[in-house]
Amino acid sequence: MPSVVISDASCLIILDKIDRIELLKSLYQNVVTTPVVAEEFGKPLPAWIALEEAVDKKYQRVLETSVDPGEASAIALSLNYADALLLLDDLKARKMAKKLGLLFTGTLGILVRAKKNGLIPQLKPVIDLIRETDFRISDLLVEEILKEVNE
Repeated sequence: MPSVVISDASCLIILDKIDRIELLKSLYQNVVTTPVVAEEFGKPLPAWIALEEAVDKKYQRVLETSVDPGEASAIALSLNYADALLLLDDLKARKMAKKLGLLFTGTLGILVRAKKNGLIPQLKPVIDLIRETDFRISDLLVEEILKEVNE
């Protein structure tokens, strides 16, 4: 298990929209985000989500040339840790994290883990809630994920 989980805004926003943000607290001991992400979230974060800044602000600014400021701040912050898990949904940010050799998952990965850990009884109704938001998920991906959790 990672020592820290660092979230980008999209994961927090989607989980909040479907009233499942508490899953992060149930799944992970130490959830952190950056002040930039907190601002993008747009409302007060739960008290159990800590705020931290990246040590290397220059690196963060370089990352901002490729991904949005929240994603750049989360990726840069993850470099402060040896074993952070990044929560990223944006494809460009995920590709950047992969190039940097960082461990990451997204909102759907969190939900799969929650289902496997018995925190949610069924995944399909939760995915249906997500599909009612502006979050885009392909039918093929949904099919693969549901197959993974035997639904």
